[in-house]
Amino acid sequence: MTVKEALDLWPRLESTGMRLGAPAVATGGDVAGGRLDRFMKGATARDYKVELIPLHWYGADFDATRATAHLRSYHQAVHQRHKKPIWLTEYALIDFTNGTPHYPTKAQQAAFVKKSTAMPQRLPYVKRYAWFTLSTDRGNGSGLYNGARANRGGAAYRAAD
Repeated sequence: MTVKEALDLWPRLESTGMRLGAPAVATGGDVAGGRLDRFMKGATARDYKVELIPLHWYGADFDATRATAHLRSYHQAVHQRHKKPIWLTEYALIDFTNGTPHYPTKAQQAAFVKKSTAMPQRLPYVKRYAWFTLSTDRGNGSGLYNGARANRGGAAYRAAD
């Protein structure tokens, strides 16, 4: 859907009376002239209600400290640009750079889960977050459970406050 189509249809969403977040983007939420930026400028020009910014984020750096820092700086840049609460609607470490997804080891993922779930608690404008899970049947995947049993990443996610 184009930005114009989303803006043209927005009044139908507003008519529901529900809380509304902008269309979620996986990248470029902080980019001037990017898809989210164009939508938000159009919504402002039309006096539309947009209460929050939902984001997706996938990190290709499997170092937990660097990945968490990158995620934090992205949140800060998006919030600085749009001045709205953020809902991180899905996030995980997945490297898409070579076409086929590449996943961290279970230890790398657990370390990132632990660090990344602590980070939003220190950013008052990040109101919610949710892990993006792909089945552990796909190799390491981003799954947090093996069947009904939490794996290392799942245990770290469950332990988050």
